[in-house]
Amino acid sequence: MGRYPRQVLIVSIGDLVLDVRIVPDGPLEPDDDSPAAITIGGGGQAANFCAWTASLGDASRLVTRVGDDETGRRLVADLESKGVDVRAVWAAEPTGAIAVLISPDGRRTMATQRGASIGLSPDDLEEAWFRDAKLLHVPAYSLFLEPIASAARAAIRVVRDAGGMLAVDLSSAAVLRAYGPARMSYVLARLAPEGTISAPAVAAVDATGAGDAFAAAFCSAWLRGAAPIEAAEHGVRAASESVQLAGARPS
Repeated sequence: MGRYPRQVLIVSIGDLVLDVRIVPDGPLEPDDDSPAAITIGGGGQAANFCAWTASLGDASRLVTRVGDDETGRRLVADLESKGVDVRAVWAAEPTGAIAVLISPDGRRTMATQRGASIGLSPDDLEEAWFRDAKLLHVPAYSLFLEPIASAARAAIRVVRDAGGMLAVDLSSAAVLRAYGPARMSYVLARLAPEGTISAPAVAAVDATGAGDAFAAAFCSAWLRGAAPIEAAEHGVRAASESVQLAGARPS
């Protein structure tokens, strides 16, 4: 995966949560005690995006809200160790968590407790966090849950007024239709085998974070003038690397 010199600032506004990853040894049976490998690590769409962005060599910043608890402090420290500039608003509510159940073929089912992250409000923000951003990345839930949706809209105004770009990860076709595809310059859709860009054959371990890796690599290449197809090829390579890893972030 190509790396780039640190020349641009990419900011994401959204969630930093704890991922609880569960890989059963076999099929789960009702009312049974099934053995599994259980691990924990950092997660959250916005945080994962920033981790992958930093791994590519870009200046990366996460604006988020986490619980003022041991989990929140450890998650912030871990992300900072990966080169991400974290602007965390500390909250009385607990840090959020996501339980990720991994199937034998690497696909995942998730149960989510957003926790403190959705409480981010416009009053929590400083315009300086966004003014120098070349691109602002906004996960879907940051636009549809309050008060974080109001915070995201405030950040969007600052970035656009300063001439920056916007990338919205709407996650599903239904959400895209609700938001309005006409409002987008480009729309990227995952079509699996029907897609127009071939993905390398890899041994998939865990698909968690693959979309975030794609988005980070696409945005990084796009900001440097890559055509949409070329930028998407960067994204596919990053996603292919991601699915070979356990967890949502680069190692």
